[in-house]
Amino acid sequence: MSVIIVPCSGIGKSYGTVTREAAYLVVDELLPHDAQIVPLSLLVLGDADAQAAVRDAQVITLDGCKLACATVNVSQAGGAAAREFTVLDCYRRHKQFKPQGIAELNEGGLALARALAEEVAQAAAEIEGGYHA
Repeated sequence: MSVIIVPCSGIGKSYGTVTREAAYLVVDELLPHDAQIVPLSLLVLGDADAQAAVRDAQVITLDGCKLACATVNVSQAGGAAAREFTVLDCYRRHKQFKPQGIAELNEGGLALARALAEEVAQAAAEIEGGYHA
């Protein structure tokens, strides 16, 4: 069974872009066979397949701000986050990576996304097993 990653959809916000970039890194590079993304927008719209996916799997949420929309919407869909991550917490651990940009992140934003992705992949390994940084 794959771990489901639900990233923030904070369009127009650097932190939202960091969560999405981190999610892509996890599913494309770090855990291509053990993780998949469920877009937050599908949960918000009430998509039955997305809701079933978060109810039937281990879910990791990536939130870009204190509103925690990814975590809240997973819960509203009947799922529960096995692990919750916020960009701000990751940034506090990696102050040298200041994210800027929206459509395209700067070097700091990309580095922060990589750091977050590695934390997420490690959490997924703890949940499912199989990844070693």
